[in-house]
Amino acid sequence: MRRLLLLRHSESERSDPGMSDQDRMLTERGRLDARSIGVYMARHAIIPDQVLMSPALRAQETWKQAAAAFKPAPPAQSVDRLYDATAHTIFNVIAEAPTHADNLLVIGHNPALHELAMLLIASGDIDAREFLREKLPTSGLVVIEFAFEDWTKLHPHAGRLERFVNPKSIAPATN
Repeated sequence: MRRLLLLRHSESERSDPGMSDQDRMLTERGRLDARSIGVYMARHAIIPDQVLMSPALRAQETWKQAAAAFKPAPPAQSVDRLYDATAHTIFNVIAEAPTHADNLLVIGHNPALHELAMLLIASGDIDAREFLREKLPTSGLVVIEFAFEDWTKLHPHAGRLERFVNPKSIAPATN
C-alpha cells in the first residue's frame, strides 16, 4: 500500500516588479496555515517517509513551517522539475520516487497539483471528491491511497481519495 500526499504551497505574497516568481515568500497567514497543516498531519499520523518539493521559496517555506510538527522532520529534497511543472511532469517525478517512501509528500503548485489529483483519483468519499473537483486551495492537502507497492506502477485513476483538507476545514477540529 502506498500513500501520496499532495500539498499545495501556502499563501504567498504577490510578486513585486522585477521580483523572481521563485523568490515569493509566504504571507503571515501562509505561515500559520502551513503550521496548521503540519500539526494536523502529525496528529492524524499522516507522516511522510520522504518529501519532494518545488525549489520555489514559497514551497520551501511551506515545508519548513509544516515540518516543525514532526519530531524528527522527515527527509526532504528540492526537485527542480516540480517548479512550473505540468501534471505529467509531477506524475513522472512520483513514479521515480525512492522505493522506501511508502508515504510520499509532494509540495508544489497549481494548476498542476490539482490536475494530477483529479487524474489519479478513481474512488473515495464522494463529497470530498466533489469539493476537490472545485479547487485545490493554498495549503490544501490531498491524501490518496494506492493498492500497489511500487511507485513505478502509478497510473491514472488508480487511487482512492482518503482525505482532502485545508486550514479552513480543519480549524473547527483544532479548537
